[in-house]
Amino acid sequence: MALFICTACGTQYPDTAQPPKQCAICEEERQYVPPRGQGWTTLETLAQSHMNGFREYEAGVIGIGSQPAFAIGQRALFVRTNGGNVLWDCVATLDAATIDLINGLGGIKAIAISHPHFYTTMVDWAQAFHCPIHLNAADRDWIMRKDGAIKLWEGDTLTLWDGVTLVRCGGHFPGGTVMHWAGGAGGGGIVCAGDVLTVTTDRKWLSFMRSYPNFIPLSKREVENIGRALAPYKFDTVYGHYFDRVIPSRAKDILEKSIARYVAAIEGTRGY
Repeated sequence: MALFICTACGTQYPDTAQPPKQCAICEEERQYVPPRGQGWTTLETLAQSHMNGFREYEAGVIGIGSQPAFAIGQRALFVRTNGGNVLWDCVATLDAATIDLINGLGGIKAIAISHPHFYTTMVDWAQAFHCPIHLNAADRDWIMRKDGAIKLWEGDTLTLWDGVTLVRCGGHFPGGTVMHWAGGAGGGGIVCAGDVLTVTTDRKWLSFMRSYPNFIPLSKREVENIGRALAPYKFDTVYGHYFDRVIPSRAKDILEKSIARYVAAIEGTRGY
């Protein structure tokens, strides 16, 4: 028996003697099955070819990502707050060096994940650090490996502790979530966004999609809902889902301008 991991999206499945016939995540329109077909690995096999790399962005924010890149290629964030440490989003690779480093920095009090494409090996992470995983209940059907560490939360916000809040924005998935840390950016506030808010390649704007690989946009209503969900929060920095996708300053202003630009583009009212 083995816990097989999809090589296209990084999702881990329950114990089986043989790999699943297909990956439910990849078969859905927001992801894709590669031309070569579905492939599978395990955490043990992955450890023979991949490891994690780290990047400190600011005091209290460390990026963690597989090297070489694996599956979707996202990186997680290890966020060190006064109330405890959070692993934001997740990567499939989890090795002894990662566990030792994180334990040396105080361990993980909670895991929170933006949406199902980044669930990956979240249960292994929770077991390694003896902590809960907080997922929005709207996305419960996409949890492939069930576990008692998974705590589903309902509604639009969940306060993990003082100054750290999960905010349901929807969009990419109904339960699409970002994390706001009021103490980040030297007190200016940060948003850890996954790709619910996508930092564009030029790192000057944000954009929004239902499916990134298949180029399916969101509606005006969905994008404006994202803006309303984040309106109450002060933040200066947005961390996207890749190592280089960061908007370091004026991020809330950029979000507002990005929503206006997006809506004008899909309505055909934007001047060129």
